[in-house]
Amino acid sequence: MVGGVEDGAVTLTLNRPDKRNALSIALRDRLADELDRLAADEGVKVVIVTGAGDAFCAGFDLDEFRRMDEPDIAARLWPSSDRYHRTCVEFPLVLVAAVNGPAIAGGFDLAVMCDLRVASPEALFAHPEISFGDVVYGPLHDLVGGAVARELCLTGRRVDADEARSLRLVSSVVARDDLLDEARRVAAMVTQAPRDVLVRTKAKMRARSGVVRAGTLEL
Repeated sequence: MVGGVEDGAVTLTLNRPDKRNALSIALRDRLADELDRLAADEGVKVVIVTGAGDAFCAGFDLDEFRRMDEPDIAARLWPSSDRYHRTCVEFPLVLVAAVNGPAIAGGFDLAVMCDLRVASPEALFAHPEISFGDVVYGPLHDLVGGAVARELCLTGRRVDADEARSLRLVSSVVARDDLLDEARRVAAMVTQAPRDVLVRTKAKMRARSGVVRAGTLEL
């Protein structure tokens, strides 16, 4: 899941390609664990997040919601979700999303909880979960403003890579084979700054965002 640290940057790969990197309880917990560990690593300044296979992330694993009658699933599902979102929102270092394919529902949330985003032409973004449940709204509003965030959250329509760039959801669109190189290029610009400066700057960004520490369904 996590590569080695190179010039202050490390790549974290969601690795459930057979499930389009859907965020199961286990994957959310692993992701939160790894981010906590990387936050404490003085050699790390930037974490690049990407997906294995053809998808960035298909969102939460809906199979687990269908198993809510199982006590173990019911007891872990929302606490795991709350911890995962809180860890991403409060991460003290810079997160760069390399969006290699569809970023749907919770995958869209993961992309916008990152500080910077680059994408391949295969990337697309949507909140189809509005048709059956709550949408995480706050991080997207902070990124693109109320008019765009409301439209995307209320309609669930799909945004392709080119429109995402025009909306400033992503800063660049490059061929999939070049995507990680582009993410590393962005990371290299960030890592020119001292780690303590990045931590203080990220703290200012969090304070200004309006995305308060909250549970999943309050975001």
